[in-house]
Amino acid sequence: MLTKRKVKQSIDNLPESFSIDELIDQLIFVEKVEEGIIQSNNGKVISNKDVKLMIDKWSK
Repeated sequence: MLTKRKVKQSIDNLPESFSIDELIDQLIFVEKVEEGIIQSNNGKVISNKDVKLMIDKWSK
Protein backbone atom coordinates (compact mmCIF):
# COMPACT_ATOMS: atom_id res chain seq x y z
CA MET A 1 0.00 0.00 0.00
CA LEU A 2 1.22 3.47 -0.82
CA THR A 3 1.66 6.11 1.82
CA LYS A 4 1.31 9.87 1.45
CA ARG A 5 5.06 10.15 1.93
CA LYS A 6 5.74 7.76 -0.97
CA VAL A 7 3.26 9.59 -3.21
CA LYS A 8 4.86 12.93 -2.38
CA GLN A 9 8.32 11.51 -3.12
CA SER A 10 7.06 10.17 -6.44
CA ILE A 11 5.66 13.55 -7.39
CA ASP A 12 8.91 15.25 -6.38
CA ASN A 13 10.82 12.88 -8.70
CA LEU A 14 8.75 13.90 -11.72
CA PRO A 15 9.74 16.84 -13.93
CA GLU A 16 8.09 20.21 -13.35
CA SER A 17 5.53 19.46 -16.07
CA PHE A 18 4.07 15.98 -16.44
CA SER A 19 0.95 14.24 -17.64
CA ILE A 20 -1.52 12.41 -15.46
CA ASP A 21 -0.48 9.22 -17.29
CA GLU A 22 3.14 9.74 -16.22
CA LEU A 23 2.04 10.24 -12.62
CA ILE A 24 -0.12 7.12 -12.67
CA ASP A 25 2.72 5.09 -14.23
CA GLN A 26 5.10 6.32 -11.53
CA LEU A 27 2.66 5.46 -8.73
CA ILE A 28 1.95 2.01 -10.15
CA PHE A 29 5.69 1.37 -10.43
CA VAL A 30 6.31 2.42 -6.82
CA GLU A 31 3.41 0.29 -5.59
CA LYS A 32 4.65 -2.80 -7.49
CA VAL A 33 8.17 -2.36 -6.11
CA GLU A 34 6.75 -2.08 -2.58
CA GLU A 35 4.70 -5.25 -3.12
CA GLY A 36 7.80 -7.06 -4.38
CA ILE A 37 9.82 -6.03 -1.34
CA ILE A 38 7.08 -7.29 0.98
CA GLN A 39 6.85 -10.58 -0.90
CA SER A 40 10.61 -10.98 -0.76
CA ASN A 41 10.69 -10.25 2.97
CA ASN A 42 7.99 -12.91 3.45
CA GLY A 43 10.01 -15.48 1.52
CA LYS A 44 7.63 -15.51 -1.44
CA VAL A 45 10.36 -15.70 -4.06
CA ILE A 46 11.31 -17.97 -6.95
CA SER A 47 14.94 -18.88 -7.52
CA ASN A 48 16.68 -18.02 -10.79
CA LYS A 49 17.11 -21.75 -11.40
CA ASP A 50 13.35 -22.38 -11.10
CA VAL A 51 12.54 -19.45 -13.37
CA LYS A 52 14.94 -20.76 -16.01
CA LEU A 53 13.25 -24.17 -15.80
CA MET A 54 9.83 -22.56 -16.28
CA ILE A 55 11.06 -20.60 -19.31
CA ASP A 56 12.57 -23.73 -20.80
CA LYS A 57 9.18 -25.48 -20.50
CA TRP A 58 7.41 -22.58 -22.23
CA SER A 59 9.78 -22.61 -25.17
CA LYS A 60 9.23 -26.29 -25.95
